[in-house]
Amino acid sequence: MIKAVIVDDEPKAIHSLIWELSNFKNEIEVIESFTNPEKALQYLANNTPDCLFLDVQMPTIGGFQFLDRLEAINFAVIITTAYDEYAIKALKHEAIDYLLKPIDSDDLSGTINKIKKYSNRQISASRLENILLNFNSKFDKKRITINTDGKLLFLDIDDIIYVESDGNYSTIYLQNQKKIVVTKKLKEVDAILPEDHFFRIHNSYIINLGKIKAFIKNEGYVVMNSNHKIPVARKRKSDFLEKL
Repeated sequence: MIKAVIVDDEPKAIHSLIWELSNFKNEIEVIESFTNPEKALQYLANNTPDCLFLDVQMPTIGGFQFLDRLEAINFAVIITTAYDEYAIKALKHEAIDYLLKPIDSDDLSGTINKIKKYSNRQISASRLENILLNFNSKFDKKRITINTDGKLLFLDIDDIIYVESDGNYSTIYLQNQKKIVVTKKLKEVDAILPEDHFFRIHNSYIINLGKIKAFIKNEGYVVMNSNHKIPVARKRKSDFLEKL
């Protein structure tokens, strides 16, 4: 039995979707529904459904902002919207599925089949990451989205001190002395980080320019505010000095 959660600011839309889903009561069950996105975020922080039906346009928190605030996305996401021109073309290849209001029963049947086939959550997370990366790059310059271990992590750039390469992996060192290992090469992480805040100072390191404590010129390294010493590559030294 598929466990579903619905988030939509319009109670009538929720009741309509629940009624449509009742036609598939042997396959899917609505375990919770929310008109208040904040309460939905609190619920999803402690509970993991099989799928989420999410309205795109809500007055307090839009669908993109809602996804952006989730600490992890490890369930299928189905976009619902009354505005075909708003996001359908952009989302149809990114989300697991989309439904145009008023929701058609045949479309819903197809969506349920897609949810049943949803087994590789890493693929889904990667697709949703693309949405959030696009959203962050346009609207939120202070946060990045990282896909790791089947979860999407949303990090404030001010919390990142530096990133270290380890072949096909990268380790992100955070302000709170924690670190996150991601399955991305350093150049992939570099492409995500805003260049006005970060600099690839060495083939193996990217640093947050705002977290530098000292630059030891004679010995060719910087000291971060975490007291880590990061070498400055000779060929990058002049570019680095221009950034300071």
